[in-house]
Amino acid sequence: MSDYEQHQRLSNPQNNRAIMAAWDRFLSGDTPPSNALRCLIDDSWRRCLEVHVDPARQQAASPVNESTLHSLQHQHRELLGAAKQVMAMARDFLAQSETIMMLSDPNGMILGVEGDPRALEAAGAIHLIAGSCWSERVCGTNAIGTALSIGQPVQIHAAEHFCAGIKEWTCSATVIRDPYDGKILGTIDVSGLGKTFSPHSLALAVTTASRIESQLAKLEMDVRYQLLERGAAIMSGATDGVIICDRRGFPIKANERAAAALLARGIDFNLKNTTQISALSTGTFAPATPAEAPQWLRDDWLEPIVDAGERIGTLLTIPVLQPSGMASGWQRKEKAAKETKSPDVKGFEALIGSSAPLLQAIHKAKMLAKSSVSVLLLGETGVGKENFAQGLHRFGQIGERPFVALNCGSLSRDLLASELFGHCEGSFTGARRGGMMGKIEAANGGTLFLDEIGEMPLELQPHFLRVLEESEIYRIGENSPRKVSFKLVSATHRNLRDEVTAGRFRMDLFYRVSVTSLQIPSLLERRLDIPLLVAHFLSQLSKKYSVPPKTIKPEALAALGRYAWPGNVRELRNVVESMFLMADGEVLGLEDLPPEIGALRASDAEENSPAPTPGIGKLEDLELEFIRKTIAADGGNLTLVAKHLGIAKSTLYIKLRKYGLMPMEPTLSSHHL
Repeated sequence: MSDYEQHQRLSNPQNNRAIMAAWDRFLSGDTPPSNALRCLIDDSWRRCLEVHVDPARQQAASPVNESTLHSLQHQHRELLGAAKQVMAMARDFLAQSETIMMLSDPNGMILGVEGDPRALEAAGAIHLIAGSCWSERVCGTNAIGTALSIGQPVQIHAAEHFCAGIKEWTCSATVIRDPYDGKILGTIDVSGLGKTFSPHSLALAVTTASRIESQLAKLEMDVRYQLLERGAAIMSGATDGVIICDRRGFPIKANERAAAALLARGIDFNLKNTTQISALSTGTFAPATPAEAPQWLRDDWLEPIVDAGERIGTLLTIPVLQPSGMASGWQRKEKAAKETKSPDVKGFEALIGSSAPLLQAIHKAKMLAKSSVSVLLLGETGVGKENFAQGLHRFGQIGERPFVALNCGSLSRDLLASELFGHCEGSFTGARRGGMMGKIEAANGGTLFLDEIGEMPLELQPHFLRVLEESEIYRIGENSPRKVSFKLVSATHRNLRDEVTAGRFRMDLFYRVSVTSLQIPSLLERRLDIPLLVAHFLSQLSKKYSVPPKTIKPEALAALGRYAWPGNVRELRNVVESMFLMADGEVLGLEDLPPEIGALRASDAEENSPAPTPGIGKLEDLELEFIRKTIAADGGNLTLVAKHLGIAKSTLYIKLRKYGLMPMEPTLSSHHL
């Protein structure tokens, strides 16, 4: 039957009388004529008889009390939030139509109603209002209940309703499905008295449901992006197995150690997003009856992930075990890597190079390390700001005390506040049991390193300023202060003076964090260090991957020296590692370089390149390398360098000029590069 034919049939008063006659026969036990009812209605009426719905019912059951309704609305707050704007538009759209639009939950409970005030008044007479249940089991055949029963759009008109009291109404409804898994979340319904019947009402309901589902999909994506962003920050450097689970208890991200940690403990858990831990379902997805957690899951492995006071997922950390008996292949490889791995070098010792700009920055940093003043590290991304921060900590009097680092740019405002200040138990939904110490408190007595401080949200800045001024913090949710004392080292790639001018950074906080500042040179400013850095990285990678050492051809090294390196030392390391892994032989050449570097001609970098180094033969190569290593070992003290090389200082100066290593800065002392 076409839409037009169905419309003609439903709106025909004679057909309505035929349906009423069929209803009377149906209730008396007789079989209605075969062409009297749509299959949809016949099936629904039979379901109503099976569950003993009273056909004489005049209205829905009385609505629940206000407290229960508020509880239901909170339970389905995401559905209501997604429908809010659409429902508001319906209020205006349906204002003169004598119809109303309703949103229900998956049990047929009406959560909200909008539309023509005249229709709202008539709807109140049959309890077609918020807080009333319109499932088929309660109110018989009706658009809300029947749509939920069959999971399809339906239009129920006049006599087609099962209960006598609502046969004057016409209604159209369709289900709203979760865009994630297709689960029915509720319905959207358009209803009015019989005279308002229109086939367009069903189209309106379907279109509205589609818009609500689109809003829900956007919300789901936002939450997932937030979880993945948190996951990247949390998993960075993690030594245990880490799994991020979403609000439904499904894994959405795991680090490389997670599978090994599960395997070592004999845990059968699919990381491909197909195994659900129902006990981790939260918020609107939490089951009515708390689900039982798997036997292998320990409470101390779990930590809620919270955003804006709402739990959006769970962090599952599984400590890595060393299983007894024969180790598997990956365990043997990991053990071998640990045995050959060099000690974790941090601070000034991790800074490779002997160029004047680098040594001058290290010298200044060592001077600052002896004081407790706040230091602001300035420099481009990838120049090694954290190594300078570690050096400032280790070279000072608090080197054996805590060093706590936090990147202000990788966290949302609420998570950053919790990470900085900590929180007490019950301070917000999902707060850790027993509370949590913040990074400021953890750094007490030592050094707090805030990377990308220019990214700190403006609303958090006065709270952090108070910590610096009063030397005390309040955990979120606490009223009692805690005394703290720490050395502050901050870092940024932004121009904070420009940020102050633009109103994105407080001037008083700027002067607090930058009592003194230290400019870290870019790799472009210290091109002469590139050969040392490449040699260092190749040595590290040989140990890391347990393979024979590799060398690099002079022409490839020269090409690296011509590149601008916008990502600085970090980018250089990534390029060298990629070449190391991709090269077939033990010598890296031009063919192993990335295209953007390998294709760079000497003329392309002529303007930014330092003066060309004189031709260097093999013996001179060795001499240059030895001089650089000695300068680095002696911290740039040329008197000591000359002594350890066994030559006069004047001879050392001649060699430094020869190799282009003489410092050009007039402020440099005669003892330091």
